Amino acid sequence: MSAYDLHEKAASFILDAGGELVGRTRLQKVVFLTHLAGFSDDFEFEYRHYGPFSEDLADAMKLATGLRLVTEEERRTDWGGWYSVFTTLPRERVPDPDRVAFVSAAAKVGAIELELAATAAFLFEVEGVGKGNEDDPWEETARRKPEKASEGRLDRAKAAYHRLREIHTPTPLPNIA
Repeated sequence: MSAYDLHEKAASFILDAGGELVGRTRLQKVVFLTHLAGFSDDFEFEYRHYGPFSEDLADAMKLATGLRLVTEEERRTDWGGWYSVFTTLPRERVPDPDRVAFVSAAAKVGAIELELAATAAFLFEVEGVGKGNEDDPWEETARRKPEKASEGRLDRAKAAYHRLREIHTPTPLPNIA
């Protein structure tokens, strides 16, 4: 499926998040976890520096913004970097209430905690870390992201992931204690 076919599906995640989603990285992680939860299988993910990433999703979101289904506003951070705020106006559709609950909850998780949780889930589900071996996907996440897994963030990521697991989904998120 091309980015052109996927642009409406990409935009639907912004709608499900309540009309606003902050951050490109957060968008990638929310969509990946939504994929794991069985709500969507439209985008393929691979591991990159910030965890699960879909080039198809990035391209589809660019097209969605180009077609004005979504607005992307870049804002400056306090430390001088940039981040994106995606917004969209409500439109006629019949949303899945479970998916809306899941996307909304995931979109509210702190950006770093969401990145850590999605990375651990990717390592477990896609790379097999912790499946039938003694490796732990959370420990592997901390090893790959030591600067982000400090200061209690890994514990907060685990807690956020477990809260997401409590939401009714077509496919339960993997249990990565």
